Amino acid sequence: MTISPSIMTTYGRIDIAFTHGEGSYLYSEDGKKYLDYASGIAVNAFGHCHPKLVEALKDQASKLWHISNLYRIPEQETVAEKLVENSCADRVFFCNSGAEATEGAVKVARRFAWANGEKDRTEIICATGAFHGRTLAMLAANDRPLFREGFGPSAQGFTHVEWGDIESLKNKIGKHVAAILVEPVQGEGGARKAPRGYLKLLQDISAENGSLLISDEVQIGMGRSGTLFAYQQENIEPDIVALAKGLGGGFPVGAVMAKAKVGDAMIPGTHGSTFGGNPLAMRSANAVLDLLLEDDFLKSLRENITYFDNKMDALINDDDKVSPVILCKKGSGMLRGFHLTEKFAAGDFGNISREKGLLLVGAAENTIRLLPPLNTSKEEIDHAFEILSEVVKEIKKN
Repeated sequence: MTISPSIMTTYGRIDIAFTHGEGSYLYSEDGKKYLDYASGIAVNAFGHCHPKLVEALKDQASKLWHISNLYRIPEQETVAEKLVENSCADRVFFCNSGAEATEGAVKVARRFAWANGEKDRTEIICATGAFHGRTLAMLAANDRPLFREGFGPSAQGFTHVEWGDIESLKNKIGKHVAAILVEPVQGEGGARKAPRGYLKLLQDISAENGSLLISDEVQIGMGRSGTLFAYQQENIEPDIVALAKGLGGGFPVGAVMAKAKVGDAMIPGTHGSTFGGNPLAMRSANAVLDLLLEDDFLKSLRENITYFDNKMDALINDDDKVSPVILCKKGSGMLRGFHLTEKFAAGDFGNISREKGLLLVGAAENTIRLLPPLNTSKEEIDHAFEILSEVVKEIKKN
């Protein structure tokens, strides 16, 4: 069946339509069952149709959907308080997507500098390999010229330094820099985890320079790292954190979190979002937070991450060392990837996996990403790696 010409061709869509999902599995129109280790690109944090999320949305849908931020939204206050209680932040702004969250974070950083009388402190330093969204401003923050092609002049005020290279940063930092914007793990950039100690050095350098540190946790945040926020593993406190994807468990929700002195630079009229933080979105986000903060959930998740990591090692060790398919494992927590040798394209790897009933996601650097639901079971992990082993063997035959 061909895809409707009424849909704008911004995606190279795979010709599969799903009718329903349950837990870690999706079911297509032809009845085929797929283990979903793409998770809507790290969105479906608790898989499909988790009963607590379904119950929360059904209940709210029968009461109130949208009223706008002209009025108090108690559900928004509940989620904000939980995020603040479990993070280094003091203030939260709600939006609808990751790009809105990262762009909002940049606005907050620049506004903070302006409010402190430093009107020329507007530059945002980003890293090579970065992906922060697809708005016009975030295209300039990204590090893929292809994304910017055909969209006119790039937004000013963004500079890139080499990922993981402190000397590169020191050469670009200055009193014109409002903030350093960094992903603790680059998702689209190839499941690349920041080197140990890198984020702490970024924090120290930004603080010494009078700049802010923004942690883009759109993909790695909300438990995917094994802690609620990835920055918590590095013993740092960013000034601003951008969230989305897993925050709503499948419902569109984004957030900008900031320390009080930074967030308070945003006064009425400086920013807004028509749909941001509406009651439906907040009930979904609240249910996700309740699940993540349940006793021992994150501890159990970390145990599964270790199990998953060992499975990755075993698959690599079973690969033929003379002519390997997999060069190495990448990423962290439940944002993982395999770096494939040049003669085996990540797209082809993903196609064969899908034919065998396993959904994966490609990324830069010829990386195939594995993004399981955070509540996936050891049995499902075993099943995934059985399929991955079959994929490696099939690729070697061809």
